Amino acid sequence: MRILITGGAGFIGSAVVRRLMEYTSAYVANIDKLTYSGNIDSLACVSSSERYQLHQIDICDAAALDRVFSTFNPTHVMHLAAESHVDRSIDGPAEFIQTNIVGTYTLLEAARRYWHGLNPEDKDLFRFHHISTDEVYGDLGGTEGLFTESTSYAPSSPYSASKASSDHLVRAWQRTYGLPTLITNCSNNYGPYHFPEKLIPHMILNALAGKPLPVYGDGAQIRDWLYVEDHARALVEVATNGAVGETYNIGGHNEKRNLEVVETICSLLEELAPEKPEGVVHYCDLITFVKDRPGHDARYAIDATKIERELGWVPMENFESGMRKTVQWYLKNRSWWQRVLSGDYQLGRLGDKP
Repeated sequence: MRILITGGAGFIGSAVVRRLMEYTSAYVANIDKLTYSGNIDSLACVSSSERYQLHQIDICDAAALDRVFSTFNPTHVMHLAAESHVDRSIDGPAEFIQTNIVGTYTLLEAARRYWHGLNPEDKDLFRFHHISTDEVYGDLGGTEGLFTESTSYAPSSPYSASKASSDHLVRAWQRTYGLPTLITNCSNNYGPYHFPEKLIPHMILNALAGKPLPVYGDGAQIRDWLYVEDHARALVEVATNGAVGETYNIGGHNEKRNLEVVETICSLLEELAPEKPEGVVHYCDLITFVKDRPGHDARYAIDATKIERELGWVPMENFESGMRKTVQWYLKNRSWWQRVLSGDYQLGRLGDKP
């Protein structure tokens, strides 16, 4: 296999790259613009491998994409590159429209040009796997019901609307042009190498620094939490064994209120990091409720029975085991997140590595 991954220096993308390099013999070409959320430190363990290459490219750059397709000759494309932070999409939606919609279109066209030039056997083997989010489905509300692969789209934020648009483009390219595509929609991910602006790492690092732990509204919003390494395993399974034209929902079977998540982090830190910052008696005392964000969905929850039934995937981590591993990782890997907080992780980016 020769797998072209977009966004492979991001949180989920780097987990996929690490899994491919450790558990398969695949060659991997990583296309990443290396914006603020792309971190090559997350790929230090694979960067010297002859099976891995990094190309610092914007997925909106059609000519650059064509060059990588023609020189790398991928058998699979796994498209993870995206702007993904809801708060940032509210403050500045234009970048989300450009990357998530225009970028996906540009990548689809590059893949289609490349695919059309393949011989019949290679054409049959080629796959384009688009990785999306459960946020395209909108707000479940209440405590009943689950998102299935046939749930109607009802995105609430500029971020989720842009991802919904990209999903529609991928389906259209499969239906209209015959490009062999697959789509996955996942629930909230967490785990090692998560950029500190996201909920779980933000709370861990704020608590360790004795800073407030800001919780939107009353913290009653419910999310289904998926350990990132379980997700990476599912994505590789779909890319290599999923059926063309199909959509697979990937969830962790771990519905938790946001406040529960923060309280779990505080409890784990009481055990694993008992020496607290000056002035902090209990980590949970740092919890602070702040004004809710606009259009905040009340509940997401994934029905992942299809991928279990058809591909045999089930998550290996439950919320308790995954969260313990996550907190332990941040305690043991301070240099990784300290370089992110200082901005040093952005220094010395060299572009293409042949």
